[in-house]
Amino acid sequence: MQDSQLAVAADGGRPLRITLLSYRSKPHCGGQGVYIRHLSRELTTLGHQVEVLSGPPYPELDEPVSLTVVPSLDLYRDADPFRVPWPREFRTSIDLLEFALMCTAAFPEPLTFSLRAHRLLSQRAAQGHPLPDVIHDNQTLGYGMLRMQRDGMPVIANVHHPITVDRTLDLAAATRRKKISFWRWYSFLRMQKRVISKMPTLVTVSENSFDDIVRDFGVDPARMRVIPVGVEHDVFVPPTAPRVPGRIVATASADVPLKGIVPLLEAVAKLRTERDIELVIVGKASEGGAAARTIARLGLEEAVRFVTGVSEAELVRVFGSAHVGVVPSLYEGFSLPAIELMSCATPLVATTAGALPEVVGDAALSVPPADPEALAQAIRTVMDDPDLAAQLGAAGRARVMERYTWESVARQTVQWYRDFLGETVPHPTPVVTRLHARKQA
Repeated sequence: MQDSQLAVAADGGRPLRITLLSYRSKPHCGGQGVYIRHLSRELTTLGHQVEVLSGPPYPELDEPVSLTVVPSLDLYRDADPFRVPWPREFRTSIDLLEFALMCTAAFPEPLTFSLRAHRLLSQRAAQGHPLPDVIHDNQTLGYGMLRMQRDGMPVIANVHHPITVDRTLDLAAATRRKKISFWRWYSFLRMQKRVISKMPTLVTVSENSFDDIVRDFGVDPARMRVIPVGVEHDVFVPPTAPRVPGRIVATASADVPLKGIVPLLEAVAKLRTERDIELVIVGKASEGGAAARTIARLGLEEAVRFVTGVSEAELVRVFGSAHVGVVPSLYEGFSLPAIELMSCATPLVATTAGALPEVVGDAALSVPPADPEALAQAIRTVMDDPDLAAQLGAAGRARVMERYTWESVARQTVQWYRDFLGETVPHPTPVVTRLHARKQA
């Protein structure tokens, strides 16, 4: 008998039938696919039955989690972005809506995935299949969620961070012509705000995101809970091989302004005048984008290397090879790369942007965002002080084991489900909750 078929779950309550919704779930990179894979696995390990509904790109899942694909036109696939579909690909009115919205420079995936997921679940219900106990939406927040709610489906949602912050930073960095496109692209935020206002309960990943969501979306704090993201602590492990002297490692979408790659490149240029430096960025830079232009301007072509599409094992090797790991972001609602680097006991330098201070605690040297001089000085300090580097690495690993294991995240998430369902268990799992009033007190 599989764990998900046990009569009693790990917390002493009944096993739950859980459906996780994710409008895109790219494996290995991007928080959505990572979150879905590891949360679903740990939920089944605790004795629950889990199904994932995902649009493309699809996640990699571990048995016995089941995947139901929700095909779309896949208009933003890496190999052919903003493609024009063949006429035979248009099978439903949702397909037409998806393409029409793309043609107006809007981002349709959250809306159209939510409508498709609602249609699929409604068809199942019409055929006599029981509804899940919980439908957990992973920041789709499309109008399909409201249709589910209207039809009596038990839908709740998590918001990793409010995308309003991304919009603000993108607009600040954009030319006048680009600003119009960005306003269209982020038009889905109006929908998300309306959907968030109707959700009976929400979870987010940090105190900082909690406050930002309350501020930007006007959410009642009493409906929210904080549960962090986890890391595979038995996969992201300290290295056995020596670290590469002078190697800096960062993970970022290089041309997304809020990830802070340009200030990091400027810091590397300063350090390169005094020592041998190599910067490895897990991500990619678009031709002619901000990162590529900065590399050319600073003459860093031989000092910067981008790696993308790597396996999880290779990612761990890269993180473990770093003399210093850097999170140079201008904003983070959490930061999965930070805890992955910490899990590898990699000495960390991070900005004070968003949730980073609460995530890294005393396991990093902290610097102001968008400050290349401070960033360079912090990297220099870690590289020149082996004892400090070892102390930071050990503190990072210990912090992960205390706060950020996926088992802990899953147990807290199950308690959130049970609270929503009004279920009690003999010994409920302690949950990291923080209502806004408690913070004020």
